[in-house]
Amino acid sequence: MINLNRVAKEIKYVGLYDLILQDVQKIAAKTKVSEDEIIEILQKNPEILEDYKKLNVEYNIGNIHLRDINLQNLNGECKDLAQKVNSNLKELRDIEKYTLPFEQSPTLVYIFSIEFFLIFSVQYLIVLLNLKEWQLLIYGAFLSSIIYAYFYAKRVKNRYDKYSKIFYKKYDETLNDIAKLESLNCIKKDDLWIMDSDEHI
Repeated sequence: MINLNRVAKEIKYVGLYDLILQDVQKIAAKTKVSEDEIIEILQKNPEILEDYKKLNVEYNIGNIHLRDINLQNLNGECKDLAQKVNSNLKELRDIEKYTLPFEQSPTLVYIFSIEFFLIFSVQYLIVLLNLKEWQLLIYGAFLSSIIYAYFYAKRVKNRYDKYSKIFYKKYDETLNDIAKLESLNCIKKDDLWIMDSDEHI
């Protein structure tokens, strides 16, 4: 569900992907690479495509380059299967963020940021406000926040694991359904591609 022509164009022209472009240039051993050369490198080096997809997820940019199927001129089995595909595409877009490894997720950054803020607050309360008699209580509160953060992170990690599995299962299922719709002459996949993203500034 990712269009390599669009990927190549974005890598070449969108500043967000400059580091990926540099990797492509390094592999090509030249600074000026065409979109066709980028596609060829992406096909031979899947880790470059994975970097592109990961970067998109980090910036909340979708990697599903397909629009919903227009149901207006469909009926019977075609319409039923197309409705299922549209429903799956919506779900895939909603849970795609969970394909990012939890260790690299923004949630973990938020948790660490809050804990760092708390440790400095604790030190401030004890040292600068001269609250040494409350020191055990303050440290106890800080310790309980660490325990809460640990269990919260565990719960969120489980959510990431669960939705990541659902995503990859639905992804394969949706690709199969789209292929079936094409074989039944219900749709042309080429008509569904979204070739330009309005998510880039």
